[in-house]
Amino acid sequence: MSTVVAGVLLGIGLLTAFSGAVGVLRMPDTQLRIQASSKTVTLGVLPTLLAVVVATGVDSVYASRALIVALLVLVLNPLAAHALARVCARRD
Repeated sequence: MSTVVAGVLLGIGLLTAFSGAVGVLRMPDTQLRIQASSKTVTLGVLPTLLAVVVATGVDSVYASRALIVALLVLVLNPLAAHALARVCARRD
């Protein structure tokens, strides 16, 4: 059962990452590309990390590391995207 849930989460992460990559290629403006890539990273990585937690079990070393990385991605990715957008806005 946990293998199926992990596979579904991994598939969701893969599809989100792929759609975000297409969005980055199709967006005309730099700020729109930043927005598409930041959403892709957040929404693509989190299901993948949750798949690791589900597949290895909550009490494993990999699960704790995956949860720490997920927390860091949730906090640092919007900050990095905001900083990039501010630099792009100042250059234009």
